Amino acid sequence: MARRPYNFSAGPATMPEAVLEQAAAEMLDWHGTGMGVMEMSHRGKAFMAIAEQAERDLRTLLAIPAHFKVLFSQGGALAHNAMVPLNLAGRRPARAMDFVLTGNWSQKSAKEAARYGEARIAASAADTGFTTLPDPATWRLSADASYVHLCSNETIHGVEFHSLPDLAALGSDAPLVIDFSSHVLSRPIDWSRVGLAFGGAQKNIGPAGLTIIVVREDLLGHALPICPSVFDYRALADADSLLNTPPTYAIYIAGLTFQWLLAQREGALTGVAAMEARNIAKAQRLYDAIDGSSLYVNRVDPACRSRMNIPFFLRGDDGAPLQDPAHPRNAAFLRGAEARGLLQLKGHKSVGGMRASLYNAMPMAGVEALVDYLRDFERNA
Repeated sequence: MARRPYNFSAGPATMPEAVLEQAAAEMLDWHGTGMGVMEMSHRGKAFMAIAEQAERDLRTLLAIPAHFKVLFSQGGALAHNAMVPLNLAGRRPARAMDFVLTGNWSQKSAKEAARYGEARIAASAADTGFTTLPDPATWRLSADASYVHLCSNETIHGVEFHSLPDLAALGSDAPLVIDFSSHVLSRPIDWSRVGLAFGGAQKNIGPAGLTIIVVREDLLGHALPICPSVFDYRALADADSLLNTPPTYAIYIAGLTFQWLLAQREGALTGVAAMEARNIAKAQRLYDAIDGSSLYVNRVDPACRSRMNIPFFLRGDDGAPLQDPAHPRNAAFLRGAEARGLLQLKGHKSVGGMRASLYNAMPMAGVEALVDYLRDFERNA
């Protein structure tokens, strides 16, 4: 079979070929049941076994402690911008929530949370165009906050927290909530610093439609009276994520991805540790190519550059970054990339330019192919 193109989409995103092949082989008949997974009852033994194995494997991959619940839900991360405050804002009387604004997604989170309480801005990197991260020492954290929210990797602006803040050391006893949609399973997580993590599956896990929530048990049971019962994390946990029909096929694909991740090796490293080493190498290879060029530029502070989402710009004849995707040089770049089997490199509409997403399923060969194209295009520009 001819090589598939390399898909650099920010999401829905490229998936491991081995996972797609196994899903295709099992489409009509899962393990001799005579049914495909999409046809199964979500309360039947076959699907229950799939879901239970998926949770066990996710717990293993991320070393999730026993006092955290793992929930499989619908809605995508955007819906959980409402579900999180509906479940946590009422932990304290003020219904105050602290937000660290580092890009488009954390801005959306704060705006949505303001519907259910007081969304306070503890820090913002807006003045740098979201090319830096605010130093935690400067955060203005509230004594009465129900939680502190941050997006630990911003797909659009390409910034990432390479270590999570220690809120206790900053004088806050509020739990940390992270939106880890775009880098979940790309690196380990220090659960001693996290109260709740949520993320859509369509970047590093599987198809759109599944959202994963990992929540400390003591944070359950605080839902606001207006919270719909189907959005209540306590109710979802008590029902083992079967309060309503879950996204069964997406859970199945996620489970296959978890098994693929468990099998990954980089030297003596396995699983998520292996993926982190691989992701560091992939990102460094692309950043080095961009930084070593006179045509391309990445404007993010190197201290917080994302390993997953790498925005970059071509320069115009005057040396200024070309943001408009319709500019002839940008258009030529994208046409040439597609002709070489390098897909979905157009930047987000809000920032323009280009963006390459290097999720777990993107092999180093794909990065090398992109680097070769960058060099060839610059030579002929």
